[in-house]
Amino acid sequence: MAERPEAPSGTASAAPLAFALGAVALWATNALVGKTLLANHPVSQVQFLQFCGAALVFALIRLAGGAAPTALPWPAGLAATLGPFAVGFIGLVGTMVLQYLAFASVPVIEANLVAYTWPLMVAAAVIVLGRPRRPLLLGLAAALGFVGVALVISGGRAHAWSGGSLAGYAAAFGSAMCMALYSIAVGRLAVSPDRLLLPSALIGVALTFAWSLYVGASVPAGTDLLLGLYLGAGPMGLGYYFWSRALKLDQGGRLAVVAYLTPIASTLLLALSGESLSMTAIAGAVLVIGSCIAVGIERSEA
Repeated sequence: MAERPEAPSGTASAAPLAFALGAVALWATNALVGKTLLANHPVSQVQFLQFCGAALVFALIRLAGGAAPTALPWPAGLAATLGPFAVGFIGLVGTMVLQYLAFASVPVIEANLVAYTWPLMVAAAVIVLGRPRRPLLLGLAAALGFVGVALVISGGRAHAWSGGSLAGYAAAFGSAMCMALYSIAVGRLAVSPDRLLLPSALIGVALTFAWSLYVGASVPAGTDLLLGLYLGAGPMGLGYYFWSRALKLDQGGRLAVVAYLTPIASTLLLALSGESLSMTAIAGAVLVIGSCIAVGIERSEA
């Protein structure tokens, strides 16, 4: 069946765009639900529930996928496994752990904006590694986005550059770097998303369980338990799976810029929940989101 253009670029079919928008819809709820849980529970506990929910989703997808993969002879099999494993671990465990450390350290609405600068990092990688049609325009848009990040971090407050706050913003920036690397690499790996993510989710379960034991955290009950499992099954599990499928079907990561919808939607939800930004941070947020949109338009035209 012939593909129909779904976006202004005409390069993306309906399937990858649908997967990408599904991921964005789930990710948009991540910061709000995470903020709710972190108000009463430590990061380790929230992350343990997340990885449990994500591992369950990836396992079910894996079981529904059918036959087991053909094993490669050692050491070829080892080499072919370690690369995808590293991508999955950095993309899932690195992104989510650093993001939630940032949520627990600085205002969630600001940490969320910084963490979702990874589309700008993807654009920077395109400038360095690829051959964009208008590299200067793409570079200027990305640079303005990073200026926006600095404004969001400073927020007009001198204490934003104190040790604890700076570590929180650094964690959010590190989360963005991990997700940018994952988005660049996942479409180029000949590994299904469930095979890529399930081992990393299981390692995340083990690590966060040990972390929870170390800090003495207990498993929440009732609504908080369901919210924690939702964060794992929804934004982390299905969100990552949908995003990985989108980038694989898109063949080259042209849909990465669709992620600019996430900071818009999530910031709106956080604002409705009572979170606020200073005027300086609002100016930074406008630059971040505007730069993502500009990058998206440029890459769509290309």
